[in-house]
Amino acid sequence: MLISPRHQRYFMTPRDQPLPLYIESIGYNGNQEKVFRPAGYPYYHWIQTVKGAGEFKLPGASAILGESAGILLPPNLPHEYARVERDWETIYITFGGSQCAAIIDSLGLGEADFHQWDSNSPLGDYAQHVLDSIGSDQDLSGLEASADMYRFLILLKKHGMTGNRSSISHAVARLAPLLTFMEEHYGNPDIGLEQMASIIEISSRHLNTLFKQSFGITAYSYFILLRIRKAKEMLTGRMDLTIKETAARAGFRDASHFVATFRRIEGVTPEQFRNLY
Repeated sequence: MLISPRHQRYFMTPRDQPLPLYIESIGYNGNQEKVFRPAGYPYYHWIQTVKGAGEFKLPGASAILGESAGILLPPNLPHEYARVERDWETIYITFGGSQCAAIIDSLGLGEADFHQWDSNSPLGDYAQHVLDSIGSDQDLSGLEASADMYRFLILLKKHGMTGNRSSISHAVARLAPLLTFMEEHYGNPDIGLEQMASIIEISSRHLNTLFKQSFGITAYSYFILLRIRKAKEMLTGRMDLTIKETAARAGFRDASHFVATFRRIEGVTPEQFRNLY
């Protein structure tokens, strides 16, 4: 990653009616100085290492931030950091917004945490992309920066790894053979959790852990949603099929179970859904 000059910093002026998510400041520091903030910072604060390493200290926790690592801090959390190598280059983003806390919490990023990612992850270069974009554009409305910030948080959720927990992208890659299997065999009502786990040679418990990490639901719940999605495609694309025939093709043992499940998930019956289209 090539960055020049040695220091860059941009401040964004908050609007009278703040966006749901906006960047307050963003910058690059080619020679990161020691920072001590006993009262924290008033905005959410992301800092990542570009080159070298530094030590980051929080109340009751500390970590070395080397390359492919960063930390996301909530507002007003006391912290300090300083380089542990001769050169420590960093990029930071501070941000807020009327819906910022809700977005952060919905992504499960609300707690201060140290993140790592693979060296080839798009997360590593994205903050630099945002910095370059802000430096070259006249985004007076702040809309582009707001979209960039949201995209950054999605990448952090997808590619960031904390503690012993792998990233969502790793989990999805591990599940890929099973997801393909589900697409090809959703119409078979006899497929259960044990068989699904055997496809990728892990335990049923581990399988559910991977699905909850990737999609927020269990493997069987994912399979049911897949069947409902396929049923919706049939209901609107195959008008010649009866509800009973649709249920069978979508992997449900009987029409009554299909109708009840469809109504619970979609809020309408399969027939009512078909009539909408």
